[in-house]
Amino acid sequence: MADTDRDDFEMRIKAEQNMMSTKDPLERIRLSCLSRGCGGIKGFGRQFRIMDDDRSKTLNFEEFLEGIHDYGLKCNRDDGKELFDRFDKDKSGSISFDEFIVALRPPMSEARMNKIKAVFQKLDRTGDGVCTVADIKGVYNVRYHPKYQNGEWTEKEILQNFLKSFDSKNDPDEKVTLDEFIDYYSGVSASIDDDNYFALVMNNAWKL
Repeated sequence: MADTDRDDFEMRIKAEQNMMSTKDPLERIRLSCLSRGCGGIKGFGRQFRIMDDDRSKTLNFEEFLEGIHDYGLKCNRDDGKELFDRFDKDKSGSISFDEFIVALRPPMSEARMNKIKAVFQKLDRTGDGVCTVADIKGVYNVRYHPKYQNGEWTEKEILQNFLKSFDSKNDPDEKVTLDEFIDYYSGVSASIDDDNYFALVMNNAWKL
């Protein structure tokens, strides 16, 4: 994300350090995702969406644990069971994937969430809750990216790198849902302390 390279690096380091001290399984997985950068939460969410073959938006414990391990996150079986049971409140043996991902996202203020949704609505021209990579390409402004400003990357290179955050190497559908957009920007949000600066970053990047 433009303007946040240094914030992203600092967030990764901080997340790795905090993982060593937290005892909460949910916080440990959240920090593990953030240690991968702003796109960590989004990548984790996509991992589970790919696993949901029947589109039930629910996972049993084995699917849940498999998804965590397939994404390369550290979680032993006991911690995984504790976390699973926390979300399986009705003891049905399955949990809502969407509820889990919402809980996994770093907390965001209402102002930040509204800003993210406003950007997505600008991209989602048909109003169906899905935008294409082409839609993003037509709006995203690379000129505030530090690697563009210092001449290290071309506009094309920055755009290609950014778009990788919104598609899967193993399942490239070139579509972005609102949930995926929020997943990604929850990671960006975690790297920025000030609400006004977050709004500025979003406005600059998306020409608001």
